[in-house]
Amino acid sequence: MASTLLELTASIVSSHASVTEMSGEDLLQELQKVHVALQKLEIETGEGVEKAEAKGPALSIKRAFQPDQVSCMLCGKAGMKTLARHLAQVHGMKPGEYRKQFGIPSSQALTAKNFSEARRRMAQEKGLADNLAKARAVRAAKLAAKGGPEKKAPKPPREPKQKRATG
Repeated sequence: MASTLLELTASIVSSHASVTEMSGEDLLQELQKVHVALQKLEIETGEGVEKAEAKGPALSIKRAFQPDQVSCMLCGKAGMKTLARHLAQVHGMKPGEYRKQFGIPSSQALTAKNFSEARRRMAQEKGLADNLAKARAVRAAKLAAKGGPEKKAPKPPREPKQKRATG
């Protein structure tokens, strides 16, 4: 069935591309979207139930999350810096669902480690954390000047109820 699924995907996308101008990237994304949609239809109709149950992740967690790139454990696509957009566009899935499906801990970022580090360094160099702190201080001052909503002090913890002596 895999060859016919690929043939159907190619046929649908080529028909779409013949009437719509598409870049190479658009064409690849369209191929992935159509293929995933056809796979879902195949599973929903029951034709691919056995195949879907037997199919595990395309990659191990260790291979999927490399320092320079991340790969999708659903389809095996590699070379990405982050997974969130890919999961939403191609698989119609949220990061939380993806983590749950493959048992990925919340401490594991869905981005390439080097990419995250580079963004963190860039933010520090530009002083974005300082800018955020200043903006929050200005906002708090404006709210205080207007007599706006002040933050309430947290309630003290309740004393445990004492049990009545029965007898």
